[in-house]
Amino acid sequence: MEAEEMDINPEEESLLGHSPPRRTKGGLKTMPFIIVNEAFERLASQGLMPNMILYLTRIYHFQTVTASSILFVWSALSNGLALFGAFMSHSYLGRFRVIFLGSFSSLLGMILLWLTAVVPQLQPLSCDQLKHKCSAPNGAQIIPLLSSFLLMSVGAGCIRPCSVAFGADQFDNKQNPNNDRVLETYFNWYYASTGISTVLAMTVIVYIQDHLGWSVGFGIPAILMVFSALMFLIGSSLYIKAKPSESLFTGFFQVLVAAFRKREIQYPLDEEYKCYHRTRQSKLLSPTEEFRCLNKACVVQDPDTELTSDGLASNPWRLCSVEQLESLKALLKVIPMWSTGLVLIVTIDQGFLTLQANSMDRHLFSNFEIPAGSFSLFMIITLTIWVAFYDRVLAPLLARYTGNPHGLSPIVRMGMGLIMSFIAMVLAGVVESIRLKKAVEEGVEDDPDAVLDMSAMWLVPQTVCIGLAEALNAIGQIQFFYMLFPKSMSSVGVAMFTLEMALASLIGSLLVNIINSITSHGGKASWLASNLNEGHLDYYYWLLGFLNLINFFYFLFCCRFYKSHHNSNMLSKKVPEKESGYTPLPSA
Repeated sequence: MEAEEMDINPEEESLLGHSPPRRTKGGLKTMPFIIVNEAFERLASQGLMPNMILYLTRIYHFQTVTASSILFVWSALSNGLALFGAFMSHSYLGRFRVIFLGSFSSLLGMILLWLTAVVPQLQPLSCDQLKHKCSAPNGAQIIPLLSSFLLMSVGAGCIRPCSVAFGADQFDNKQNPNNDRVLETYFNWYYASTGISTVLAMTVIVYIQDHLGWSVGFGIPAILMVFSALMFLIGSSLYIKAKPSESLFTGFFQVLVAAFRKREIQYPLDEEYKCYHRTRQSKLLSPTEEFRCLNKACVVQDPDTELTSDGLASNPWRLCSVEQLESLKALLKVIPMWSTGLVLIVTIDQGFLTLQANSMDRHLFSNFEIPAGSFSLFMIITLTIWVAFYDRVLAPLLARYTGNPHGLSPIVRMGMGLIMSFIAMVLAGVVESIRLKKAVEEGVEDDPDAVLDMSAMWLVPQTVCIGLAEALNAIGQIQFFYMLFPKSMSSVGVAMFTLEMALASLIGSLLVNIINSITSHGGKASWLASNLNEGHLDYYYWLLGFLNLINFFYFLFCCRFYKSHHNSNMLSKKVPEKESGYTPLPSA
């Protein structure tokens, strides 16, 4: 990271309490540009998501299953490309270039999406209301739509994993004794701005789309993205731009390649092969016995050719250090517990809630109607309230009894989140069965646009439970990763959670297509029919509830692998410091 001289403005001196080392770049003056860039990008992108299933089904006449699959894949791309964006910024381009490319890509995607709403030729013809027939979109109409999703996914994948770290680069000054306080101020403002952006996206942007139409509803996010990109570029001369370095993920691949290239080494090792490559600062003399087939990657066979005069590996793709090897093992050891969150994320990432709300009475007051896409806001509000309540009230209270300053252990919170996910799907199934019964009673089962005399507030309990499930499981899972990983892998936990969201979206897309194919066999109405009144969405929710129940038992099985001395402490007490930074895999 560059460290240059700068003039200190009064507000920084007020915050820090003294004059820190002078630098010409970075500091508080960069905060508005970075935070506005992220806030406007999030406001623009998240304002498109809640109502998108309505746009795909009403304007493009996609079947509900097809529209859901498109949204699942869009989510998977956005999260999956976040790993690619983080890798590119860390190893090759640097964060500034990646954020700039992401802002430009998101802007192009939003402009293209806006064009699909304002150019009639980019939409299929309107439905024939008398014959109840709708024209399917052709290739020339689908390509611009899907291209806009792809461009926005690339943008999100570049901006989101880099923005918060790029901002931290501007304030991370080790010579400043109040460095932690400055970083804390930045993080508080950053997450406050993203929270406000999410709320505005799910209320104001969604309301505009409902009442002013798609052209205005998509045009405003595009304008916001223009401001986002411009604000980021305006501050370009003020930024500290850290240079790329070697990625930890590159080291993982090097271990796998090196182990494969040395696969001829047999166990037990001969005396001549019991020499392992390690860095000078290493506390690890030899690798652990877990996944010992990978230990070959750090075996020194020929010191003259494999090591340089400085003791470094001459070819890191043939010889790796013990530290690299144990970092990969630490990653492999948490995969079983990591996989328990997949079903929960599939549960959370559902677009059917908007369709249900759209078919129900959404009036909060006689003259105010909640937009159908805004009902997911109850999940965000629940998550926010729970996190604040847990951090300020419940955790200190529980700490007195558990001995854990965090209150409940990460594993306990993860399990509670899985239970809440199961309860949410049971409630969702019950509410949908009531809604279907109401549609039959009112004789509108053949009318997909009918609004039932049933309050949409019935949907709130399930969204509250889903919000609690996410708050408990997702945060607990990230903390679980952080506790088990050495400090050098602290960022890997967030990366794994991002990968989990991407994989869960693909699983969700596959699941809805399988269910639609099986349940519509023989010409029967699919559970996930485009007309919800003809389908059985309640059966789908109960199936998800069953999968969540099975997943909970799978979670309990995985907990058996974390019952060593270290992990039993995690279940009840504060995790002790690890001398080496690595945790041996517990026996079952």
